[in-house]
Amino acid sequence: MTASRILYVGVKRVVGGVLLLWAGHFLISVGALLMYTTVWPPVTGVQLQRAAEAWWADAEYTRRYEPVSAEMISAHLPHAIIAAEDGRFYEHHGIDWEALQEVRSEYAQGGELRGASTITQQLVKNLFFTTHRSYVRKVMEIPLAYAADLVLTKDRIVHLYANVVEWGPGIYGAEAAAQYHFGIAAKRLTRNQSAGLAACLPAPLTRRPSYMTRYTRIIERRMAQHGW
Repeated sequence: MTASRILYVGVKRVVGGVLLLWAGHFLISVGALLMYTTVWPPVTGVQLQRAAEAWWADAEYTRRYEPVSAEMISAHLPHAIIAAEDGRFYEHHGIDWEALQEVRSEYAQGGELRGASTITQQLVKNLFFTTHRSYVRKVMEIPLAYAADLVLTKDRIVHLYANVVEWGPGIYGAEAAAQYHFGIAAKRLTRNQSAGLAACLPAPLTRRPSYMTRYTRIIERRMAQHGW
């Protein structure tokens, strides 16, 4: 067998293995999404990431994760999350191609590169991936975001997201966040407190609602524009 033939066979096997791993991950993730139509995730990819990081750094880590039903979360919080993270949440099917085009246009005109991930994409990232940025993860998110939009209702998506997203060191979900930041249950969150929590989502390990007053007001204005 020639060297070029050996190289060809080797590359073919590597590519085939990668595709097989991707297909396996996709099928397992879709199966999990089907279960999450009625149950809460026992653990997420981001939670496992934080535990591994703490173990590697020999640092203390405590997970506070208390998923609760939609009735136990203030209606202001999902509204604030949508206003802050994905204004066209109810209009797209998992990927907001219009927002992506806007980001590309702004960047081409010299603007700063910003994210355009939908709530559905962020949910998929939290559930099945980590916070590490990579093109591979972004590509894998796309079919899973469409699958999540197909399998789950919009309300279930936003409430799942509110229940698993990171809101501080070891703080996951609305109930733990409300208790950690305000000392109250998630059901008692006010409109302003909900907007404050939503303002922390781009950088939950460093932001606190009390420091985000300007962005909180912006989110509240967006909520009002939506009629909330």
